[in-house]
Amino acid sequence: VQLQASGGGLVQAGGSLRLSCVASGRTWNNYSMGWFRQTPGKEREYVSAISWSGRMTYYADSVKGRFTISRDNAKNTMYLQMNTLKPEDSAVYFCASTQYYSASVDQHQYVYWGQGTQVTVSS
Repeated sequence: VQLQASGGGLVQAGGSLRLSCVASGRTWNNYSMGWFRQTPGKEREYVSAISWSGRMTYYADSVKGRFTISRDNAKNTMYLQMNTLKPEDSAVYFCASTQYYSASVDQHQYVYWGQGTQVTVSS
């Protein structure tokens, strides 16, 4: 599975962005996926996860109520709608895929990773 993340950019606090992650690979839509983020000098952190069907979604407390994860298996694409962005949301965002049906918040369960897309939120 190969993953390509896009949609990052510069936005003012309170604004919105939608990240996309396009996957290639025959069995992509059998796998759960997630979004993670990382800032310089810090460890990569979990943001959100979605099951293979899209029915189950999970969020880090820091983004709950502001971010929405979704996927369109027909388009081989996962999304992260980010609303009410805050400066502390600034990071490189990575999409990733497991080899399981169930969603996971543990980044060690993820075996395929995209290249990351930069999100910068100005105050």
